[in-house]
Parts: sequence; structure tokens; C-alpha cells
Amino acid sequence: MPKEDYVPVLFSLFRQYGYDGATLSKISAATGLGKASLYHHFPGGKEDMVASVLDHSDCWFQENVLQLLASEGSPQTRLQKMCDRIHDLYAGGAQPCLTAILETGTGRALFHDRVKALVTDWIRAIANILVESGFDESLALKRGQAALISIQGALIVSQALDDESLFLRTIQQLPQVLLQAD
Repeated sequence: MPKEDYVPVLFSLFRQYGYDGATLSKISAATGLGKASLYHHFPGGKEDMVASVLDHSDCWFQENVLQLLASEGSPQTRLQKMCDRIHDLYAGGAQPCLTAILETGTGRALFHDRVKALVTDWIRAIANILVESGFDESLALKRGQAALISIQGALIVSQALDDESLFLRTIQQLPQVLLQAD
């Protein structure tokens, strides 16, 4: 199988265990590949595996968030569609955020620039919709930041309390909150 076929499995592993916790034995067990085969597909080891996962995630994010936010339609509709995609990505609040996990441990030093770029692009895309809706640039950026804080915070709290309804409520209310006049 080509290495791309292993990326979804690796995505799940790194999302669950992070860079440090996804050991080669766990990766081998999940992919069914021995150490030699893993290094054949990913010569740079775990770092190469995560880079492939991030490439895959970047493509998904471009298609399902950034392009969607920049598309035609009302700001409310585009923000709601973004929230629907994010709901699916995090399985309604049941799955952790890969980029958040990569910001801890050894992963931060290796992948921080990529994670920062993704977060910055996301904030900017939300802010662009808000500017289009008549908000001042500075306020739009602050609301874009607040949107990500709300999403990530709700994800963490929902998982900590074993209550996915907290994440769902946040996602459902986010478009209205973002577009609400002061």
C-alpha cells in the first residue's frame, strides 16, 4: 500500500497519543507495518509521519474551512457550514484536536510553525467574514481569536466532563455570537 493509505491511521494515533505518546510499537500495531516497513514509507520516522498527517490535515482544512469561509453566501451561512465541518472533524466533541496535542511535549518544537500558520489562517478567514459584515478590522480579529478559543475550550471541557453537548452548544451558537453587534 502507498504511504498515503496509512495517513488516516496515523492521524488517529497522533490525535490520541500526541507525538511523544505515539510509540513505534503503537504505530506498528495500528498500521500492521514492521519497523523496517515504517521507515521505508516514512524515512524520517515519526517526524515524517506527522508531517504527512499535517499535509493531509492542511488539505482537509483548506477544502473544509478556508475555502468554505471564502466562498459565496451569507456570512451566517458560511460560518454555520464551518461549524458543521468542525463538528464533524471533532466527532461532535468526542475527538481531540491534533494541532492542540502537537503543541505539547516534543511536538511543539517540531511542529509549532505549522500549527501557528493554520491557526493564524483560520483566525484571518473568520475575521475576513466579520469585516465583510461591517466589523472593524481590530474587533474582527479579536472575534476570530475568540472563536477559536471557544471551539478549543469547548472541546477540552466537553471531553473533561464527558459531556459532548457543551461542544455542540458552542458550535451551534458560534455564528450568531460572532455576528452579534456590540
